[in-house]
Amino acid sequence: MSDRDRELVVTAQAAAAGAYAPYSGFRVGAVVVADDGRSFTGVNVENAAFGSTMCAEANAMASAVTAGVREIEVVAVACLDGGECYPCGNCRQMMRELSVARIVVQDGAGGVRSHTLDELLPHAFGPESLGG
Repeated sequence: MSDRDRELVVTAQAAAAGAYAPYSGFRVGAVVVADDGRSFTGVNVENAAFGSTMCAEANAMASAVTAGVREIEVVAVACLDGGECYPCGNCRQMMRELSVARIVVQDGAGGVRSHTLDELLPHAFGPESLGG
């Protein structure tokens, strides 16, 4: 794996230290790199009403969108309290909407893995699926 991917995972791990995870104890951090090179971080924010919980990846992508980003080059995800840390289905769908090219994740052995979105979300639903 590239040094850049490892740096991104380290940045995501540092962000995870700020996660709010009183229920699961599973702290997740994410960093998004926009197509223009800007970076945005996010953490998971849990809620007693579990459906209101926000994922780190979604928070980082929302920060990027707020700043005007519409295409994301890479999303890196890492957790401090467990093994592999892959994005959930909702986050993968959000990544599809924002044309994420690559997803970098921390694996269970302390390594780094890189995937395309097609690998993690085959046969994705996108704007072209709406017809018209």
